[in-house]
Amino acid sequence: MDKIWVNKAKSFKDAEKFDEEYYLNMTGSKRLEIIQYLRETYFKLKRGKKNENRKGLRRSVKIIQQV
Repeated sequence: MDKIWVNKAKSFKDAEKFDEEYYLNMTGSKRLEIIQYLRETYFKLKRGKKNENRKGLRRSVKIIQQV
């Protein structure tokens, strides 16, 4: 991760709108990269095996590419 963004919102609704716009402006591959990073970080914290955390994402990517 290169940058850290901070947004101070006036309400939860404004915060949700900011998040939605932020992620919609990203490319699909960048969003998948972020998801994979979060999955790997989660499994490291839970002491999971490194290869187990990638199986579910690989199946999802194959389904997305077939559509």
